[in-house]
Amino acid sequence: MLYLPSLLAVTPSTVAWSPKVGLVMIICNVIAIAIGNYGIKHKNVGLGLPSPEFFGGMGHGAMLACTSLGHVIGIGAILGLSTIGVL
Repeated sequence: MLYLPSLLAVTPSTVAWSPKVGLVMIICNVIAIAIGNYGIKHKNVGLGLPSPEFFGGMGHGAMLACTSLGHVIGIGAILGLSTIGVL
């Protein structure tokens, strides 16, 4: 609890939602799906998606993993772009 005020001082401010922010998150998720489509060895294990040919035969588990990675990448991209003043 002693370090809490000092941690709050370095927390970056977030940018308000806008279509630019949404576009950055969508692009990051598409990149993560492409990475997952290439890198996941057993991507079609489990329940299938409604349109498997669009997502390269991924199952729900692989898609959840890819979009989770996409959101982590997107958070970093949005904070970085807002810090340098692009968003």
